[in-house]
Amino acid sequence: MTEQPPETNGNAITTRSLTKQFGDELAVRDLTLSVPAGKIFGFIGPSGCGKTTTVRLMTGIHKPTAGEVQVLGVDPLRFTEKIRRQLGYMPQLFSLYPEMTVRENLNFAASMYGLGLFRRKRLNKMLAFVELSGHGHRLVRELSGGMVRRLSLATTLIHEPQLIFLDEPTAGSDPTLRRKFWDYFKTLRDMGRTLVVTTQYVGEAAHCDYVGVLAAGRLFIVDTPRGLRSRAFGGEIVDLRSSGRIDFAMLQSLQDLPFITGSVTRLDPNRVRIVVKEVSTAIPDLMEWARQHRIPVQSVEPYLPPYDDVFVELLKDEDSNG
Repeated sequence: MTEQPPETNGNAITTRSLTKQFGDELAVRDLTLSVPAGKIFGFIGPSGCGKTTTVRLMTGIHKPTAGEVQVLGVDPLRFTEKIRRQLGYMPQLFSLYPEMTVRENLNFAASMYGLGLFRRKRLNKMLAFVELSGHGHRLVRELSGGMVRRLSLATTLIHEPQLIFLDEPTAGSDPTLRRKFWDYFKTLRDMGRTLVVTTQYVGEAAHCDYVGVLAAGRLFIVDTPRGLRSRAFGGEIVDLRSSGRIDFAMLQSLQDLPFITGSVTRLDPNRVRIVVKEVSTAIPDLMEWARQHRIPVQSVEPYLPPYDDVFVELLKDEDSNG
């Protein structure tokens, strides 16, 4: 059985006012957060916002300019060999050996993490997961970019780490493999592992338990995926479609309802999009409103805006507040 790592108040990672400066550039500024153990925490933001630097601070690659970070209860600059074996780190760029075969690279990674000599079954399992079972004897330099990412993922997970850092893990992967990766990440989480994932695929926020939104080196929101949607639009969203025309007076009447917390937008003559406090209670209230106003309703359905739209709104708010 793999030994459980030490934790601090149920958190695998905590930071306080964590800052990293390179010359005149503040790559990470005043970052304070907690990453609960056994959860998937996603860092999402545009290129150059500080995601990779944050991960490197948490893994001890970079020394903070100011502030503090604790990983598994320890300052990363004081990691022991025992603690390092409980970590997995997948960098953006593949860092093993192009002149070695796929299996040789994976076997080398297993050796580095102290796996025993009888590890063939484990190697085969990881090669199967990343769909490289038939490529074990190929040189890494012969692989496509997507295959290299899959091998990098396999080397990260080969020793079954308790805390896993994944820097753009699905970059260059097709949608099917990307989904497979996330299914596996969720399996790891359900086994009690903690995952810290960076990504520019904002849709992947839906797979995380918590999401930290970074912009210009600053963490300005941490929330659940559902919470991010609510923050971006001022509540949850419902689409109401009528078989008749929805006129201006009806829109005004809708806007005055107490459970409407945001905009009421007519999408076409027969359909409106409404921001409400909570979908589950708003839908029956909307049906009652329509009945009282003799509006023939075809449907009232929740609308989930894509995370691309969510992050545009969140970053727009950050720009206006900055």
